[in-house]
Amino acid sequence: MTDDTWNSEDDAALNEAVSSDIVEEAGENSAEEYLKALQQLQADFENYKKRVVKSSEEAGTRAAGVLITKLLPVLDAFDLALTHFSETDTDEAKALVQSRGLLLDTLTKEGLTRIDETGASFDPTFHDAVMHVPGETPGEQIVKTVLRAGYLWKGAVLRPAMVEVQG
Repeated sequence: MTDDTWNSEDDAALNEAVSSDIVEEAGENSAEEYLKALQQLQADFENYKKRVVKSSEEAGTRAAGVLITKLLPVLDAFDLALTHFSETDTDEAKALVQSRGLLLDTLTKEGLTRIDETGASFDPTFHDAVMHVPGETPGEQIVKTVLRAGYLWKGAVLRPAMVEVQG
């Protein structure tokens, strides 16, 4: 055989070289695809963990809000008792004031905000107007008297304040 002729050994060598190049290239492409897929899976899992934590926190906040809503009549009773015993200087009245203060301080530290500001502008989001008296300035509505305090729980209105509006 001469140098110009192609033989079966050359054909086998060429096939082997081409096959190894194809396998090598496919391996590199496959590794890149697997790496991208793994990175995407890891990002999806991180997002899932964040969603679960956020959902869990929201559920806890809602459950605490339900409990606080059930405690609002207790706070109202303390407020009424405080109003009734404000003139007395007995040990019972002092204990009542301290008990109310402890409960309110504890709930405030956890996220409860009281809505009971007189003289504030009337806002139907935070106030429930049950009485209206004419005012000096037309068009301006202010809270004249708070009849029952309202409450916010971590920024959300649990119960609007029951108020008398002037204006």
